[in-house]
Amino acid sequence: MLPKVYFVIPCYNEQEMLPYTIEKMSQKLDSLLKKGLISNESRIVFVDDGSKDNTWQLIKEATKDKRFVGVKLSRNCGHQNALMAGMGYSVKFCDCVITLDADLQDDINVIDEFIKKFEEGYDVVYGVRSSRKTDTFFKRFTAQSFYRLMRAFGVEIVYNHADYRLLSKKALEFLMQFEERNLFLRGIIPLIGLKSTIVYYERQERIAGKTKYPLKKMLSFAFEGITSFSVKPIKYITSAGFLMFLLSIAILIYAIVQKIRGEAVTGWTSLTISIWFIGGLQLVALGLIGEYIGKIYKEVKRRPLYFIEEIAEDAQEQ
Repeated sequence: MLPKVYFVIPCYNEQEMLPYTIEKMSQKLDSLLKKGLISNESRIVFVDDGSKDNTWQLIKEATKDKRFVGVKLSRNCGHQNALMAGMGYSVKFCDCVITLDADLQDDINVIDEFIKKFEEGYDVVYGVRSSRKTDTFFKRFTAQSFYRLMRAFGVEIVYNHADYRLLSKKALEFLMQFEERNLFLRGIIPLIGLKSTIVYYERQERIAGKTKYPLKKMLSFAFEGITSFSVKPIKYITSAGFLMFLLSIAILIYAIVQKIRGEAVTGWTSLTISIWFIGGLQLVALGLIGEYIGKIYKEVKRRPLYFIEEIAEDAQEQ
């Protein structure tokens, strides 16, 4: 029996990109059906993540075709939460789900390979970029540094993988058991532990609209991932504090020796430098600890990740 595949596509202010995305995904669905890779009950699910432009109107227009479904969140909840909303909707109906971004920079031509891997028995198929030659030097350097840093902190993460992946129904059901509010799906999904594999692809240029991940948001996302999956930063701060303590003892001994020898020179340079250095280290430590406490604060409140305001679909479906 052919698998029912649901494509989950989060959208935020994508009115410029959506007409192209709808056309290309429609063509891709037709191609997959023609090749006999998917069931005709497969669907494309657009999740409107609180857009302020005409994104939802375009999605509702697309749902006149029964192959498209629209899920509207009540406000902007963030990319990761929008993905969870789309997958949460899809898990009731699909055999597997494929998540991808609305800009279609992730090559949809490899979807065929995703589905073939699923048929071979893989529950998780990661889409991994084969190279970063289309990136600027700065973006390539920061992205690679992020993945290396995550691994250094002990986080299990697939190198050069974003959120382009296939999850089986079983993997989805396992994922839905995670109740954390600080979502970092790239780190959570490897924890599921089911049979997985990788499909490589070349990332395309964005056709229209603007990236939803400028530098500030990328740095925030990276910090979110690190602090959600590792306490090593706090351990490093503790180690730095211990080293500073040893250094202060050495300086104290040196100062006493110089005083006894009568060579002590009154000055402010070393004192000023030490005060600023130690003070800065303390502020960094407090800020880092505060970040972890903030995450605990979010978790214990157990607030919902999102609210679905409206679902647009063919009335005869489901």
